[in-house]
Amino acid sequence: MTAPMRPRPYLPATRDLPHVVVLNDASVARGGATGLALLSARRLRMRGHRVTYICGDQGDDGTLERLGVRLIALGGAALLKRGKLHAARKGIYDSEMRDGIARAVAEIDGPDTVWHLHGWTQIFSPSVFDALAPVAARTFLHAHDYFLACPNGAYFDFPRGEVCTRTPLSAGCLATNCDRRSFAHKLWRGVRQAQVRRDVAGRGWAGILQLHPGMEQNLVLGGVPRSAIRTVRNPVEPWSATRIRAENNRRLAYVGRIESGKGVALLCEAARRAGLPLRVVGSVDGRPDLVRAYPEVEFAGWTARDAIAAAVSDCRALVMPSRFAEPFGLVGAEACRSGLPVAVSRVALLGPDIAAAGLGVAVDVSGPDALARDLRAFMDRPDAEIAAMSRAGFAGQGDVAQPPEAWIDQLSGLYDAALQTAG
Repeated sequence: MTAPMRPRPYLPATRDLPHVVVLNDASVARGGATGLALLSARRLRMRGHRVTYICGDQGDDGTLERLGVRLIALGGAALLKRGKLHAARKGIYDSEMRDGIARAVAEIDGPDTVWHLHGWTQIFSPSVFDALAPVAARTFLHAHDYFLACPNGAYFDFPRGEVCTRTPLSAGCLATNCDRRSFAHKLWRGVRQAQVRRDVAGRGWAGILQLHPGMEQNLVLGGVPRSAIRTVRNPVEPWSATRIRAENNRRLAYVGRIESGKGVALLCEAARRAGLPLRVVGSVDGRPDLVRAYPEVEFAGWTARDAIAAAVSDCRALVMPSRFAEPFGLVGAEACRSGLPVAVSRVALLGPDIAAAGLGVAVDVSGPDALARDLRAFMDRPDAEIAAMSRAGFAGQGDVAQPPEAWIDQLSGLYDAALQTAG
């Protein structure tokens, strides 16, 4: 087995390497995009890059600056923490965020500077694209989801629980209430998306980075130029330094957010019908109804990343029951690399990858009976088969994700190419 790669020591910043400016709504990780933005800042700084991190919030606890990363915090708040009218206006276009980023561009940009935008929907707003327009040829947009193309960011009809195949901003799209909140909110999203489409399609960005090649069709359907799209699979670090011996276990696990479209209620019902023990790792503060409805399910609550290995060490498989075409599904790749096989939704983009690599199976999420049948069949597989999946995942078999160092190598290559092209 290959031992986990040790991080390199931090090198002195050098002007021979590009100055990388990472932009993201938040400076404290509460989701995948922010975690990856921070990881890139740390790893690039490790290699000796000058790194600046621009965030829309109040800033972190000083961690980034202690690593030698310059932090520019614009002092904003997420939309859900603002009043409704203020959030509605600023969410479509926040001129204060635009001006703050524009000032940073004027102050720190240079011919060796590359700009990399991650999350923008919660604080920055589409005004970030106007602020970055002068440096578009050296700016990368990271598509962690479908918000560059689709009003609700998921190509999913939340009220109906169905994958959406409509063309974004078409008459059919705008007439459909696909939003998880309300039709009024969908219309607001449509207004915002019109602004995003203009900015994404017409600026000449250095590249738009997708997490999986299967995202391309939906990105292009929403107006993203095909010629700008590059595939950069997410970096993955295992939860556990030793293999989880899944073949000895009999419990299912779910790890992640408990929200609409993730299929957690569907999984709970399927586990009940199949008679399978299930542990749900994730905050259920907003779903007391789920806890009441399924007393046999173990709801472990929110768990820090360094404690996830212990939370799933007695499990046979991780289940990813997403109802929508999830672009990546980081927990699935992390589980594989820890030796935990994955039963992943057929509509998730990782489904075929995981099944083809022998790291788990793709399951039917069309209803609780179908999912229960597939989960029961998977759990009944011989221990030797489960062990083979576990060992293959722990060894890094398959093209599901890439190690963090390889991820940084790929980003560095893209940055260098953009600087050469921009001249």
